[in-house]
Amino acid sequence: MALSMLRSIQFDLPSRLPDFTEIAANLPVYLLLLVPVVILASLLRRVPVVGTLLSIATWLAIAGLLFVAVSQHQRFNPAFADFADALKLDRQTVVGKEVRIAMAKDGHFWANVSIDGVERRMLIDSGATITALSADTAAAAGLRPVDEAMPVLIRTANGTVRAQTAEIADLKLGNIAARELPVVVSPSFGELDVLGMNFLSRLQSWRVEGRTLILVPHHPQPVVGEG
Repeated sequence: MALSMLRSIQFDLPSRLPDFTEIAANLPVYLLLLVPVVILASLLRRVPVVGTLLSIATWLAIAGLLFVAVSQHQRFNPAFADFADALKLDRQTVVGKEVRIAMAKDGHFWANVSIDGVERRMLIDSGATITALSADTAAAAGLRPVDEAMPVLIRTANGTVRAQTAEIADLKLGNIAARELPVVVSPSFGELDVLGMNFLSRLQSWRVEGRTLILVPHHPQPVVGEG
């Protein structure tokens, strides 16, 4: 699909991107909370009944803290996202023809997406005119600029940035497949990848019910692992 010669695109990025350094720095706090619990359990484990109860409580506390840590960080870190999948914490499901995505604690909808075979978590933003990828994601997926000599200007909440246009050959989200999807790529997007209206407009329909985003494709595709 040929891309039109765009000069300026309205694209509203969140005013504050995730601070990954801050996230990494705060993570050990969860682990430090386990120290007094483990020490107390070790001291009282000599008493049979108390020791058994404390062992159970210790493991429950560990599981609870891990759940909180993974839930908070899975959106920004692929390693946490993989761990979340293993713990069945994924908030994206396929129900019949529909893909259902639960709202995250930050009030946004995040989707597990395959971009030419590269797995990413993307923010779904109906306020974004076109799908946008970070430079790292575009490089990982092997995307090349359509015309390096003609960058586009994109207006964001943080000002106007320069970006290159590219095209995703095959994007998959649950049972949804989007082929030859135009995107913009810029280092100014940081680590953020966004699914915009040029993706949503290809669907049969999409809507928000309560705290759930429902995506309905025209032609649902088989999903790996689904019966």
